Amino acid sequence: MGTQTKTMRMRTKPMRTQERPQERKRRTAKRAATFTRTTRETQVQVKVKIEGTGKVRASTGIGFLDHMLAALALHGGMDLDLRASGDLHVDQHHLVEDCGIALGQALREALGDRKGIERTGFFAFPMEESLALAALDLGGRPSLACRARFRRFRVGDLETDTIPEFLRGLTRGLQADLHVVLPYGWNDHHKAEALFKALGKAMKLAFSRDERYRGIVASTKGMLE
Repeated sequence: MGTQTKTMRMRTKPMRTQERPQERKRRTAKRAATFTRTTRETQVQVKVKIEGTGKVRASTGIGFLDHMLAALALHGGMDLDLRASGDLHVDQHHLVEDCGIALGQALREALGDRKGIERTGFFAFPMEESLALAALDLGGRPSLACRARFRRFRVGDLETDTIPEFLRGLTRGLQADLHVVLPYGWNDHHKAEALFKALGKAMKLAFSRDERYRGIVASTKGMLE
């Protein structure tokens, strides 16, 4: 009888790197911030939690702006408490712009070093006959491209020419690049609401965490600026 030899194959499991406790704590921490902006013209107080459920308390003295902030937060999946007061007896420009700046700065603080996040987000939001597109990059370079026209001077009690000023303030505070487009639509309420909802959805995507970026920023430079 011949002798039979058996070949034993050793299965090796891939080694996993141990995640440091502080890294896990940072990765799973709820991202939230409180920010106050005070000038001679306005005062804006913002509390924001990125991992929220769309709970909103907005009080700016402009009802339609409150409505838009609620839409943005709900579709962004965040909790938002924003209180603002200012020189509305002059016009709405200062208050609306400063709301954008303060919200952007609060979100920037909540995001921290931006490690592990998707960084960019895009969404197309339809609302009946209107369509809004929003593309956001949290690359650290504030810029706004806004192609949005409205038929009326006001939507509700919000002056429509302040909508781009809100968005510009937001990009400044957030240090983000934002492109918004209204390619078509007729009803100004629908166009404005679709725009804010598209922005909220784009934010939700850009803010989302991606395990493949754990501990790093999504940039070939190794930093966002």
